[in-house]
Amino acid sequence: MIDPEFRKGGTGTRPTLSRAMVLLLAVTCGAAVANIYYAQPLLPVVSEALGVSAGAGGLIVTASQIGYALSLALLVPLGDVLERRRLVSGLLALSAVALLGAAASPSLGALYASVALVGVTSAVAQIVVPMAASLAADHERGAVVGTVMSGLLIGIMLARTVAGVLAEFGDWRLVFVFAASVMVVLAVTLRLVLPLVPPAAKTPYPRLLHSVATLVRTESLLRRSMALAAVGMGAFTVLWTASSFLLAGPTYGYGPAVIGLFGLVGVVGAAGASVAGRLADRGRARQVTTGGLIVLTGSWGVLVLAGRGGPLGLGALMIGIVALNLAQQALLISHQSVLYRRVPHARSRVTTALMVSAFAGSTVASALTAALYPLVGWAGVSGLGALIALAGLAIWSLELLRPSPAEPLAGPSANENAHAAGWPGSESPSAWTSSPGAPTSTPGMRERWASPPSADGSCWPPRTW
Repeated sequence: MIDPEFRKGGTGTRPTLSRAMVLLLAVTCGAAVANIYYAQPLLPVVSEALGVSAGAGGLIVTASQIGYALSLALLVPLGDVLERRRLVSGLLALSAVALLGAAASPSLGALYASVALVGVTSAVAQIVVPMAASLAADHERGAVVGTVMSGLLIGIMLARTVAGVLAEFGDWRLVFVFAASVMVVLAVTLRLVLPLVPPAAKTPYPRLLHSVATLVRTESLLRRSMALAAVGMGAFTVLWTASSFLLAGPTYGYGPAVIGLFGLVGVVGAAGASVAGRLADRGRARQVTTGGLIVLTGSWGVLVLAGRGGPLGLGALMIGIVALNLAQQALLISHQSVLYRRVPHARSRVTTALMVSAFAGSTVASALTAALYPLVGWAGVSGLGALIALAGLAIWSLELLRPSPAEPLAGPSANENAHAAGWPGSESPSAWTSSPGAPTSTPGMRERWASPPSADGSCWPPRTW
């Protein structure tokens, strides 16, 4: 079956996505998103070096995430309308420039501005994910997305380790220089080896952004997924922002190198991404979401014990890190896999909606954590993380109590556009495939499913899981 993105691009065939290419895309995702996490284990060191309070230093992470969220909203949708090899390599090059600016920052204000620009360019990771989904075959799309997202999580975790080691034996500025060099290498490599990836649609930029809002407004499944993405990333950010202060404080007294090593513990949770993707390919995304939320909530009951220190506290911290990272990845992958299959013509825009929500939650969580930790300590921010997880359970309980309709639905505007364009089958949306595993042997049915009636992506396939 031919992906509609390549049907529109005029090639008529799907480029081959080898295992080596999947791994390269995973590395790119991890390296790009790592740029906004290098600062987390450095917060105490940077705050001391620049002569600012711990609360002000903690906002370095917030600044980078604000830039990241803005880029998710304004740049990532371009992945549906621009040739992605050029877009990806160009953003990686710009990221290298922004990272060098962070390394040369003479003051906290200049560092805020630089890391915000780093956040903007690091959103290239979320252009790579839907690109990988477009290149993958239908039966393996969840597994491919899971592998690429595993790279993203590993990048986040290893960013802490790399930053801690470089800061311990060099200087915190060296961390940003190292990150810039990685971006240059990846920009050149991808420009040389990445196949041309034609755009999925030809849509004016204002209409492109408006179509994201249309998807959010008309599709309840996407809205629930966005809320849960915010919950997962919010809990994730509370843990990693607060843990730097806990481990550097009097309870443990660790230096940057040791603090960074805790990122290796989080890498264990990366295995959950590929497993969640494979389960989603088998139609079990709903169970993955339920299990992820339960584990996410329970992890905070373990993490709160880390504040006691000693072997018990250290063990609780490690177990809690693994559990929380596993849960957060399971939540995100289950939603991405389902939505990418349902909306093949607007994957970058779906990614925009999900990730803007996720990093809006992350930004709010990092700001709250930086403000609350000096006042309430580890136990207080653990309570904040538990409340965020409980909110996720409440949101998901609505789906369990009132499941989405089983029949495929499309918004009125989509039907109007379909009729105006004379799109086949527009008079009968119920003829579409109702689930990822449903048969598609009826003549013309695959074409109806794959070819959207409008370029702005306002027509959505089924709302249920």
